[in-house]
Amino acid sequence: MIRVGVLGSSGYTGGELLRLISAHSQMRIEMLSADRRAGNTVEEVFPHLSDLDLPNFVSLENADYSNLDAIFCCLPHGASQEVIPCLPKNIKIVDLAADFRLKDKNQYAEYYDCEHRAIEFQKQAVYGLTELNRESVSSARLVANPGCYPTGPQLALIPLLVEGQIETNIIIDAKSGVSGAGRELKTSSLYTEVGEGVSAYNIASHRHSPEIDQGLSEAANTQIKVSFTPHLIPMNRGILSTIYLNLTEGTKFTHLRENLLQHYEGEPFVHITSEGVVPNTKMVKGSNKCLIGVFNDRVSNRIIILTAIDNLIKGASGQALQNMNLMFGIPETAGLLQLPLSP
Repeated sequence: MIRVGVLGSSGYTGGELLRLISAHSQMRIEMLSADRRAGNTVEEVFPHLSDLDLPNFVSLENADYSNLDAIFCCLPHGASQEVIPCLPKNIKIVDLAADFRLKDKNQYAEYYDCEHRAIEFQKQAVYGLTELNRESVSSARLVANPGCYPTGPQLALIPLLVEGQIETNIIIDAKSGVSGAGRELKTSSLYTEVGEGVSAYNIASHRHSPEIDQGLSEAANTQIKVSFTPHLIPMNRGILSTIYLNLTEGTKFTHLRENLLQHYEGEPFVHITSEGVVPNTKMVKGSNKCLIGVFNDRVSNRIIILTAIDNLIKGASGQALQNMNLMFGIPETAGLLQLPLSP
């Protein structure tokens, strides 16, 4: 039995990890930290999980790592880099924050407003886009879990860039549910601010932009800067990304679609939809799935790709558990075979 601790576990990603791990036959949660909820029971923080036999929350200062094999780190950006270097070396770690995703420390400082103070660990961290980095994840001690927005577009675009099938002028229009903003109280997340409206935010400056650029640039072996605009949608969870791109000379729509079908054949969580079937967030809600739909634009040589994920699962906790499964050499589907919810 793999003994697990979850740091910063009182937020949405922490709650999803508790729910998912409760169905995992080879993991057991032994420690939960949440400074503002220290001393509280799980029932007090997550009433929907009241039936689970789990430890009370403790402060980070009082966290005991002596009997743990694995840590999921759900701390805020900037906090992970302070804590992770101090953890016992025998513990495997998946960090759900952004502290170890970017390879360029200057980019990190620019987009996250703080200097990186754990450069050696940043160099050791493996980027955990599971389906495209499985071998490296399997042998890693520290995995940087991808951000929610970058997950779908990278899964769709990286195989195409590797084969040189698409040009590098890429536009990504993404829409997320409100849970992506976290569980903390903030005016911009209030029902009266979000309900009955759609709004773009962080235009040309969102923190996930350099993460997308990094993954796509490595795949294409040339510098790529995407045009990425996120939008807030009045729903609880889900991300739908609409991607606009051009085919390279000699590439046809059928070549591109066949590449994706072959690349993800047999994958348990990434599926290419049948021709004409449009992915939407209801088709993945509550699951670790990523749906990818490929469509011919009415403009010659232009393609539209849509990806749909549940931002709290494939975009966060589910992908984190998928990575941790690989790190321990157990089936990556363990604890993650829940089907989508409908309605």
